[in-house]
Amino acid sequence: MGQVLKGIAEAIGQGLAHGVVLPGLIEFLNASPTAFHAIDEAKKRLVAAGYEQVLEREDWKLEVGKKYFFTRNYSSIIAFAIGKKYVAGNGFHIIGAHTDSPCLKLKPVSKVTKGGYLEVGVQTYGGGLWHTWFDRDLTVAGRVIIREAKNGSGSVSYSHRLVRIEEPIMRIPTLAIHLDRDVNDGFMVNTQNHLLPVLATSIEAELNKNGATDGSGNSGGQTNGKNGNGRTTTNSSKHHSLLLQLLATRIGCEPDDICDFELQACDTQPSIIAGATKEFIFSGRLDNLCMSFCSLMLLEKAIQRSFLVSADMSHALHPNYMDKHEDNHQPKLRGGLVINHNANQSFATNAVTSFIFGEIARKNMLPIQEFVVRNDMACGSTIGPILASGVGIRTVDVGAPQLSMHSIREMCAADDVVYSYRHFIAYFQEFSRLDANLTVDGGKSRRRPRRGKSL
Repeated sequence: MGQVLKGIAEAIGQGLAHGVVLPGLIEFLNASPTAFHAIDEAKKRLVAAGYEQVLEREDWKLEVGKKYFFTRNYSSIIAFAIGKKYVAGNGFHIIGAHTDSPCLKLKPVSKVTKGGYLEVGVQTYGGGLWHTWFDRDLTVAGRVIIREAKNGSGSVSYSHRLVRIEEPIMRIPTLAIHLDRDVNDGFMVNTQNHLLPVLATSIEAELNKNGATDGSGNSGGQTNGKNGNGRTTTNSSKHHSLLLQLLATRIGCEPDDICDFELQACDTQPSIIAGATKEFIFSGRLDNLCMSFCSLMLLEKAIQRSFLVSADMSHALHPNYMDKHEDNHQPKLRGGLVINHNANQSFATNAVTSFIFGEIARKNMLPIQEFVVRNDMACGSTIGPILASGVGIRTVDVGAPQLSMHSIREMCAADDVVYSYRHFIAYFQEFSRLDANLTVDGGKSRRRPRRGKSL
């Protein structure tokens, strides 16, 4: 971790240039096909940086000057540092970012067989650009609950494992244009009927079962729902035996030891720095792993008075759809962080929080942009309004600009990742001083009058 931070400092010290990106970002993206993997990768980096894990269900013995983190459901991670001068009531500096992204999640019963193919039943999660999932080399990743025997005692325990099959194992093929001549006039996706990945042909699955299963996927040796060891098994009727075997091989267990799982389809193409001058990042799940990574890299900073930065990616101006942005609010790639506004509180930004975050940018000569959705278009939302209304902390909604949001393959500018990191550093360093000079709710001004003058 120290080497990573040193590399970041050197990259920033050299100034922004094409291809300069926060060290470790591409590796973080490639290691995080799901939210569970992103949490696991964040956990490793925090431990390497000297953070100590605590468990929610246990009593904590915290000490000033130390750093801690805990996970919840292995889909959220909360890390915090206690400053050496901290006393109760000081408040907090917070950056929050979500780790999930639109995807195709496997259904509780994913086994689908039709037309001589083994297909995988999936459900849509989030507001994805589902047409981008066609003709991609897909795999599965997520978490699995497995059964483990305890040293021949007859008792069992259950463990949580992350799993990722690296190679492409399935694909959602498009229909040939000969069978849909009007497809270029509008690609209409029926998410129930058209988004089923093909896993194998029924014939190939039959040849590869090695006598272990019959054509329906049930074990030939099973009776009354029990296997030879007397363990009740239901997964073979819910999921293709071929898929279960692939997962078991990857984990290092038997298919019957898999009790349940939470998996999603994933693109196998790795994240890269790209573009003719290497100024872009092409990747899946930039929304919102990009902001998650920038937030993670800052957790070594002291915290004092309370302010929340809701960090979520923002919409960059698309050169082929410029009418989708208002003339005065057109965030550009390589233009720095975007402050997101919405009068109906889809974003938590207000005049005070916008001023504070914008002033930090101006003091540090960082670019800053602003976005308001057109009045005739719907507006998305973030975690900002939820947290602001729940805990009452002043909140600003910001994000790096990107294109292809919610596509299976997104893009942003490498420069904006560095701008985001620098802006977040400045926020931790300067918020307290700026806030001390800002009066909103009355009381005496904190600024001293000039000599010989009265207020």
